[in-house]
Amino acid sequence: MIVRALDILHANILIVDDQEVNVHLLEQLLSEEGYTWVTSTTNPQEVCALHRKNHYDLILLDLQMPGMDGFQVMEALKTNEDDGYLPVMVLTAQPGHKLQALHAGAKDFISKPFDLVEVKTRIHNMLEMRLSYKKLVNYNKVLEQTVQERTAELHESEARYRSLVELASDWYWEQDESGVFTKVSGPVLEMLGIRVDTLTGEISDDGMTGWNTAEREALHAKIAARQPFLDFVFSRVNSDGSHQKYQVSGEPMFNQSSRFIGYRGIGLALTEKK
Repeated sequence: MIVRALDILHANILIVDDQEVNVHLLEQLLSEEGYTWVTSTTNPQEVCALHRKNHYDLILLDLQMPGMDGFQVMEALKTNEDDGYLPVMVLTAQPGHKLQALHAGAKDFISKPFDLVEVKTRIHNMLEMRLSYKKLVNYNKVLEQTVQERTAELHESEARYRSLVELASDWYWEQDESGVFTKVSGPVLEMLGIRVDTLTGEISDDGMTGWNTAEREALHAKIAARQPFLDFVFSRVNSDGSHQKYQVSGEPMFNQSSRFIGYRGIGLALTEKK
């Protein structure tokens, strides 16, 4: 994620130090660098409430303060940090505190007395990292929302398609890759002599005779070749001697890996003749 220099200069920064002289020095330094949104406090007990309200991009935090030290402030901040990222850079004159602060959740440190070049560099680098993190989080949220919206649109589209299919045909059907019916809607069960196992729910042909063998073989050949078919007509002689014709259209289905997973289509019962 690319972060513009202007975004860094507009970052929201809080300085926390009980020594006014340190606060003024950092405020002056940041102002001269062009940072436009810098606030400060000498009371560490205010930090959590301020961060909850202002969502700082960077908190410059002194470790040694009376009443509540920097380590205690960081522990308190962890309880109200929404995005799981603690934007704290500690200020310390104790070399032994640096590693301890990093283990406590600080992202970086600045040594006292201040080296102005080091201060500028570390603040800039940490803000760049922080703003990149925020951009990534926001991007992921937008992406997730877009996926949810597209999924809802797809489900709605599928529902409309099914509704239109059912209005334009006598039945809708789906088969798996083995040719077993997995879904049907409409009176196809009665028309084609298909039964549903009441225990397993499996849909299958009950072996009724009378189908036109040549027509069925031609249809099965198309299915075996994974070809779509449109308005394919096949017929059957019923047990009472009547002739029934059916018209069926279907298309092969493939998953995201382009593997064949079955067929789906629609069917119509044409007029009967004695």
